[in-house]
Amino acid sequence: MKKLLRSKDNKVFCGVCAGIATYFNIDPTVIRVLWAILALCSFGVAAIAYIICAIIIPVDDGTSIM
Repeated sequence: MKKLLRSKDNKVFCGVCAGIATYFNIDPTVIRVLWAILALCSFGVAAIAYIICAIIIPVDDGTSIM
């Protein structure tokens, strides 16, 4: 079973977008662009959601088995 984890290696801020991209097996740049567009269109609500995700989603320490 797959787990949603923040990326420790492929990150720009906290690794949330890279973790989501790894979970869905797509390029992290796509998620980053979509999240940036969403943040601009939602007047910052997506930025708050990013911060909440950064707090809630655990960091990938490399020990989990997929």
